[in-house]
Amino acid sequence: MAVFDPFADLTRLRTQMERMIDDSAPATKNHDNNRVWRPAVDLFEDADALMLRVDLPDVDREKLDIQLAGEELVIRGERRWVAPEKGACVHSERPYGAFQRAFRLGIPVQHDAVEATYRDGVLTVRLPKAETIKPRKVVIRTESEG
Repeated sequence: MAVFDPFADLTRLRTQMERMIDDSAPATKNHDNNRVWRPAVDLFEDADALMLRVDLPDVDREKLDIQLAGEELVIRGERRWVAPEKGACVHSERPYGAFQRAFRLGIPVQHDAVEATYRDGVLTVRLPKAETIKPRKVVIRTESEG
């Protein structure tokens, strides 16, 4: 069952505007342009867990840092600029440098069961929900069953 979010359209509009502003910053020749890099994220939820997928092409797995404190998940990393062996860069639109994404989950998760995998430039983080918030079937008994 999906929960109605009256602010979903506003959140989507804010995200689009932030990306538009970030993308409008001119690139510099040294690629240390301090542009904010916000990797694209998809968030999924089912009865058992939350799952994030983060697009991180050309990011070294060793440069990723994932921290979970309470109900806040923070993902940090860096994509380094690599100059071509021959020639020069004529045009660059891909952001480089450090990034950070933080998410307030809004529900308790099982910290010791969180899993992260990185494959083909996509980081997947699975956050199992705490047992106390998972749906539970309640058995209905008759009065004679006591």
